[in-house]
Amino acid sequence: MTSPEPVLPAYDDRGLAGVLPSVAASLGVGSGPLALAPARRAVVVLVDGLGMELLRRRKGHAPFLRSLLADGLDLRAGFPTTTATSMGSFGTGLPPGAHGLTGYQVEVPGEGRLFNELSWEDGPDPLMWQPEQTVLERTAAAGVATTMVAPAYFDGSGLTRAALRGAAFRGADALSDRVDAALSAVRADPRALVYLYWGELDRTGHVHGCDSWQWGDELEHIDRELRRLAGRLPDDCSLTVVADHGMVDIPLDARTDVAHDAQLAAGVRLVGGEMRALQLYCEPGAAADVLATWQARFGDAGWVLHREDALQRGWFGAVHERVLPRIGEVVVALHAPVGVVDSRVMRPVVLGLIGQHGSLTGDEQLVPMLHVPASASV
Repeated sequence: MTSPEPVLPAYDDRGLAGVLPSVAASLGVGSGPLALAPARRAVVVLVDGLGMELLRRRKGHAPFLRSLLADGLDLRAGFPTTTATSMGSFGTGLPPGAHGLTGYQVEVPGEGRLFNELSWEDGPDPLMWQPEQTVLERTAAAGVATTMVAPAYFDGSGLTRAALRGAAFRGADALSDRVDAALSAVRADPRALVYLYWGELDRTGHVHGCDSWQWGDELEHIDRELRRLAGRLPDDCSLTVVADHGMVDIPLDARTDVAHDAQLAAGVRLVGGEMRALQLYCEPGAAADVLATWQARFGDAGWVLHREDALQRGWFGAVHERVLPRIGEVVVALHAPVGVVDSRVMRPVVLGLIGQHGSLTGDEQLVPMLHVPASASV
């Protein structure tokens, strides 16, 4: 069987990492890879889990977003296509190899344990783990009123401090309340950048599947609120809608558990990453054997590479020496509708989720950038 070609990540004008720097550049702050029309104010909305292929397939649920597709861009989320990594790239404008948020669960070098970069529970100091300046920090330092609108528990969280620090924070739960908060913030200053996050579409896809009616209902809800947002923005304000990754549905019976497979577990200290994009931290001297075993088992279902091969192919972008030990010696990205789990280190609730992401298929990798420029000339 011939494997399909992976949809390779991009960290330039074709990638998610270029969005926020380009929006900031449109406000007169720094430079970005995308040429956006100048604006005095801007709102950027990130809809977690809104892959471009999903949006195209389910566009009947989203008349407002559908109206923007013709001028929209297909961007690439990066690798792995998981929220923590994508937020690192979105927030810093850098590839994972530079910002260091390299997966869902990664090993803390020298400690022999995994930590979850999304929850940041028992994680390292976020500013030590990700020391690069964020785009929001640069924008605020340039005198632009910079605001983040998200759930209240995001305020001061590890991931926020690592990837999105620098903005004033406004907490709101309902999407309508977040839209209202964004409108209030952007109207309050003649130069403003507002970032609004919405995660319910991703959550719905995980629980019910991205092909479910519940996913379609949530997309309709998002579409209505984004139309309302666009219709109430000041004339000198742009609107940009992006996502951090797409999603695929993986049947519960299409999953292999390393915890119950001695052959796969042999030579592996820790199973990092997630179901669709695994990073295997190997026992000393065992990486070659682990690679051969996993290639024999999953070579027809995915891309199984030694870390050096993945780096040469640019999956993580240019990798800083402080980041290299965070990446497993063997990297697995699945393209078939299957998953690999390790019930010893993955929470039971995660093991039961239907919608998954992380890999290099088009459904997981491609994300939209839908941009509405300011209507008033600047």
